[in-house]
Amino acid sequence: MRYSVITFDLDGTLVDTAGEIAEAANRALAEFGIGRQPVSLIAGFIGAGTREMMLRLLAHLLLERPALAAQLSPERVLERFAFHYGVTAGSTGVPYPGCRDALATLKDSGVRLACLTNKEKRFATRVLDATRLHHCFDLVVGGDSLPHKKPHRSTLDHVLSVLGGETHRAAHVGDSRTDVETARNAGVAAWAVPYGYNGGEAIAEAVPHRVFRDLGEVAAHVLAANAAHASPLAA
Repeated sequence: MRYSVITFDLDGTLVDTAGEIAEAANRALAEFGIGRQPVSLIAGFIGAGTREMMLRLLAHLLLERPALAAQLSPERVLERFAFHYGVTAGSTGVPYPGCRDALATLKDSGVRLACLTNKEKRFATRVLDATRLHHCFDLVVGGDSLPHKKPHRSTLDHVLSVLGGETHRAAHVGDSRTDVETARNAGVAAWAVPYGYNGGEAIAEAVPHRVFRDLGEVAAHVLAANAAHASPLAA
């Protein structure tokens, strides 16, 4: 197998963004008289986009304290969260170890790379710029870039259409069940990393085609596969 296009999820796969997302959420909640929530709790709701993350958090809080319904307007909370995340996005997020080197290695080898995230594109761009990863990607697709978002297969179909890839020569790398389902829905290799945000579920339970220890291992696998394909012995 020779790989020509690899797509990557952002939050929990490339960059640890839980802290800056949680900070924005807590700043928004504080405006409505709600105390700070643990980063670990908020991280468990990451994956479907920041709007959905905040709605999940609100649903959790209302289940625990139904009386909060009297002081919470979901749309108003979402509005304030968007304001605060506009400030915190890219402020404290850190690329996972080996991330930048792995992306550079893949790009230098001629593999086309895309960041495919459910995070709204304006926030995704902020994070990628702040972490100096934006230049690694030929394409960035956010959760609001297309009519559908992950796990809809059209997200990966769009990437392959733009970058000129074929499903049997592509893979999607993520940290969650959503990412595995996205890859499977589109017919590309479903690869996963064991860290990140998957709601407390072990990524193996989502049954990806392969789990890699880290992004460096992903890059090594792709380069080895492509080198084997190019070898005269493989012809």
